[in-house]
Amino acid sequence: MSPTLTRRDFLRGTAAVGAGLAAGFNFPAISRAQGGKEPIKVGVLHSLSGTMAISEVSLRDVVLMAVDEINAKGGVLGRKIQPVVVDPASNWDLFAEKAKQLLLQEKVAVVFGCWTSVSRKSVLPVFENNNGLLFYPVQYEGEECSRNVFYTGATPNQQLIPGAEYLMSKEGGGYKKFYLLGTDYVFPRTANKILRAFLKAKGVPADSIAEEYTPFHHQDYQTIVGKIKRFSAGGGAAVLSTINGDSNVPFYKEFANQGLRAEDVPIMAFSVAEDELRGMDTAALVGHLAAWNYYQSVSTPQNKKFVQAFKAYAKKNNLPGGDKRVTDDPMEAAYFGVYIWKQAVEKAGSPGVDAVRQATYGQEFLAPGGKIKMHENNHHAYKPVLIGEILKDGQFKVVWRTKGLVEPEPWSEYTSPDKGCDWVNHKGTYQKA
Repeated sequence: MSPTLTRRDFLRGTAAVGAGLAAGFNFPAISRAQGGKEPIKVGVLHSLSGTMAISEVSLRDVVLMAVDEINAKGGVLGRKIQPVVVDPASNWDLFAEKAKQLLLQEKVAVVFGCWTSVSRKSVLPVFENNNGLLFYPVQYEGEECSRNVFYTGATPNQQLIPGAEYLMSKEGGGYKKFYLLGTDYVFPRTANKILRAFLKAKGVPADSIAEEYTPFHHQDYQTIVGKIKRFSAGGGAAVLSTINGDSNVPFYKEFANQGLRAEDVPIMAFSVAEDELRGMDTAALVGHLAAWNYYQSVSTPQNKKFVQAFKAYAKKNNLPGGDKRVTDDPMEAAYFGVYIWKQAVEKAGSPGVDAVRQATYGQEFLAPGGKIKMHENNHHAYKPVLIGEILKDGQFKVVWRTKGLVEPEPWSEYTSPDKGCDWVNHKGTYQKA
């Protein structure tokens, strides 16, 4: 975020732009006459206002950019894509209502959307009861295997476990005590259940693990950071953070205010990326860590093109921040999700949900961060895992990465070793032999 653009200005601006996009301006309706064929409607279901707007607005933006790119090259099956944008406003019940609107009234072929797991859980019955198709772009807690969702973000073994393993390793500092701090909803609580089980399996005693939650939009972290300071006395402690949304701003600020530094008590974040860092004083965050599958700093030819294209798109469309905007992991996952869907539609020869579902299995795409592949049967994606260290400019230096792609495991071996996910050879979740 530019020095002259405050976080409040950003949210105010994105809410205004979001309201306009949700109402249908800023991109023209595509008529049959323009494309020669009826356009294919797709839904965009992201919070453009409320506590999650700080993260979700950019997902709306990058989905629309992907749609523009595809339409500029002729669309899909000779048909243009017509996005229908709605704003569930960080209201979990409203997510379900907006999902119904997209599927039943707008008759969209697919929906790209949701960030929090509570929003995904809210819309899940809508998609399953109406055979809709959702591409979900954010890392999550696993323990789900829906026939109507393709998950392009990370599973626990592609983010949570590698992040904790890195901190425990000699390379990562050899930490032995862990403060699990999250926002009070599905993802952090389930993630921490998995992390506790992992830490226990690695010999970390119960009294070396603390766990605490705060509500969405929580702003006062003075007491909690004081607890972390006492917990970390004597050294060897790290924070595993699943705080979501705008609460990250006061948390990191208070962490620095109380004199806690990355070299003493590092924070490993699972929900903070470049986009969130735009609203923070990054000078105080230098050295803290995050575990993702992509960073803007990844050096590939296609990523350079992607970053430049997004900055140009933001400037051209007068989006808040303009060409100062950044890219991050959920944005990449949202972006390649649109292209995976396009490829599946072309392979199926139809945008029909059942045909597209079958055609999505095994799809590959050269994403900005490198090649990814949709799993052959479990609706998730093979991805690389990267640990990044926050730099003063709000970017990440990659300090560790896997050698190749990591196979997704929706059900964690640490909490559900007897369960698997397979929609080709089984009917979703099944009991392993």
